[in-house]
Amino acid sequence: MPSRIQLAVAVCSAVFTVGTALQNFVVVDQELVATMMRAAGTAEPEAATFTFWFRVIGCGYLLGNALGLLVLRSRSRSLWWTVLAVNATQALGAILIPPSMWSAAFDAHGVWGLLPSAVTDGGALVLVAVMLVRFRTQWGRQAVSSRA
Repeated sequence: MPSRIQLAVAVCSAVFTVGTALQNFVVVDQELVATMMRAAGTAEPEAATFTFWFRVIGCGYLLGNALGLLVLRSRSRSLWWTVLAVNATQALGAILIPPSMWSAAFDAHGVWGLLPSAVTDGGALVLVAVMLVRFRTQWGRQAVSSRA
């Protein structure tokens, strides 16, 4: 039977996989990137190249998030560290995404343009904190007790 942390990681991974797919293929398109670049004062002709590499990286996160679903069948150390690394770097998205991207996404799609990234990046931050603070060993084999 999967532990609580395995179930949490699996649920989060499913949500983050969907959120990453929405962000990568629905919210962000070349027109949105061009709008973001104009707002940031960057050369707009680079929008196609930026969009391509954004999607390549997004597909990497899509696969990384999907790997998190394997936690229901495996308690391997390598899977623990992979899930932790994918989520730790995905959590940085909230900081690394330029403000002009958030503005362009909101202008184009309203709050729905912000939601996928906010859920995946913010949720990844919470998941990493839980994995590191509450469960200090792989897959919660020895959950940290609040009792001394």
